[in-house]
Amino acid sequence: MNTGLITQFLKRHFRHFNAAVLVEAANGYRHHLQNNGYMFLTLAGAMSTAEIGISLAEMIRQDKVHGICCTGANLEEDFLNLIAHDLYEHVPHYRDLTPTDELALLNRHMNRITDTCIPEAAMRKLEGGMLKAWMNADRANERFFPHEFLFKLLREENLKDSYRIDPKESWLYAAMERNLPVFVPGWEDSSLGNMYAAHCISGDIKSVHTVKTGIELMQWMAEWYTSTTKEHSLGFFQIGGGIAGDFPICVVPMLRQDLKQEQVPLWGYYCQISDSTTSYGSYSGAHPNEKITWGKLDIETPKYVIESDASIVAPLIFAIVLNL
Repeated sequence: MNTGLITQFLKRHFRHFNAAVLVEAANGYRHHLQNNGYMFLTLAGAMSTAEIGISLAEMIRQDKVHGICCTGANLEEDFLNLIAHDLYEHVPHYRDLTPTDELALLNRHMNRITDTCIPEAAMRKLEGGMLKAWMNADRANERFFPHEFLFKLLREENLKDSYRIDPKESWLYAAMERNLPVFVPGWEDSSLGNMYAAHCISGDIKSVHTVKTGIELMQWMAEWYTSTTKEHSLGFFQIGGGIAGDFPICVVPMLRQDLKQEQVPLWGYYCQISDSTTSYGSYSGAHPNEKITWGKLDIETPKYVIESDASIVAPLIFAIVLNL
């Protein structure tokens, strides 16, 4: 197989420090897949608004990602980007904004995420579609996880006329097509989660449990991890930190220590991209060796930490994995 031009460039120039680890981590990723491994990816930060879907969707389509854990914000923001991208506003001078400038954005109903403003109108359009799905499930006494409601919305194509980008650039759309397991811990800490709570309070939704709970999510995570690792070693590719990373990686010590299933294998590969350097008590900044003490990683597990901007690093690693 010929090596792609991007891969050739990275291997030629990325030789030291974080740049070298980037290439090493990508090679480790490829090696893990080539040895019958699967890869689990976690998504924190504002990566969907950073349009990670352009590269991540192709990774999903080419069977390089086999499960995802993300924040509620990343789940909904990929959908918002799909239906309202041309309504977004780019703010290249965001570091210069004054409190008065920020208030002006609020008054225009533009919600800023670093250099990008998402219009509230886009959120309300998504809310309209979701409310129908929530209420229909509520009336039928059906219950689903957050991603399943969004998958349903994509499959019904009721908002297809509102698409503002090619669906091929949406990681959520690619995940829906492959029916990829998507775990969303702490979903209530998101715009849709807030909207759902509001509709439960107002009485539009009768049962708060129409959206399945976090404990049920961990139960599903345990079932999926146990069944998957019977045939495949699972790698862990972590973008950012927080609950998106901490929730799924904890499934292993839960199975081994709390349920006494000591035969369950540890994670077989680990890579974290984060701008959080090692610090005091920070999970996002914790060195991978700390995870050995918690029964998550083995001494022999390949481990990589890249302290850099994930919006730069992740697409480059994906390029090597895809041999671009």
